[in-house]
Amino acid sequence: MYKTFKGYGEAKKIIKEFKPDVVIGTGGYICGATISAAHKLGIPTLLHESNAFPGKAVKMLAKKTNTILVSFEDAKDRIKNAKNIVYTGTPVKITKKDYGINEKMQIIKNVGLSETKPIILIFGGSQGAQKINEAILGILENKLNKNYQIMWATGPKQYDIIKEKLQDKNISINNIENAKIVPYIYNMEEIMNVSDLIVARSGAMTITEISNLGKPSILIPLPNVSGDHQLHNAKVLENVGAAKIILNDELDDKKLNTQIEEVVLNKNKVAEMSKNALKISTNNVEEKIYREIVKIVKEKNNV
Repeated sequence: MYKTFKGYGEAKKIIKEFKPDVVIGTGGYICGATISAAHKLGIPTLLHESNAFPGKAVKMLAKKTNTILVSFEDAKDRIKNAKNIVYTGTPVKITKKDYGINEKMQIIKNVGLSETKPIILIFGGSQGAQKINEAILGILENKLNKNYQIMWATGPKQYDIIKEKLQDKNISINNIENAKIVPYIYNMEEIMNVSDLIVARSGAMTITEISNLGKPSILIPLPNVSGDHQLHNAKVLENVGAAKIILNDELDDKKLNTQIEEVVLNKNKVAEMSKNALKISTNNVEEKIYREIVKIVKEKNNV
């Protein structure tokens, strides 16, 4: 609380010196001081909420800010007393690509996989996710992935640990049937586009990318986060029939394998979930956000 009040004064000083036309916040504790200071000084403000369940900062500042932009329609009903709420989506780097058959086969070949079996892309964020990693280890150790291939980004911090665990089972990390294991995927856009199913946490960016690509997914929300927002994010896709949710405490190799096979071994299911994911995809996000920024600046200047 002390740092917040101190930050309010510091933010006020910076804003007076910089004299911005608009102040934009993207949630988090720092918005409390900065947006409040801008409001006090009569500077237009705009907030962007990337999660389906808005954070405390956005809810607290709803009355003060000129416009709140949301990534998901679901967030609108969870923000009270806001002057203006606009559904824009979230800007992401990864976009849908319609690769030709030869180009797609080359991408798959380059990562050491085959085009003959479905590809399951698995990641838990840049630092990995231990619970997900444990479930995948169980799948590989018990050779449950006979009918599909795994492209698994463990996270840099987890890679050596997983390598040692596999070695203890006399399994070489570089020579596993139907699996490619790497610390990090640098060509993520290509891999996401050629994958048949995505297994991941459910951060706002991930949900947006999955929906924009039109990919079926199995989501394992990160527990113990503010407002349980990852679970709410995952439900955005589950509610339209585009994803299956496995709670962190319920995750194990057998349950995950069953869910994977239920989806990827049924081509009609894959097609249906893909179509449903696209229902909540967003286009021209940057343009929509830009338009709202310009609007409040013009209103301030009476243009």
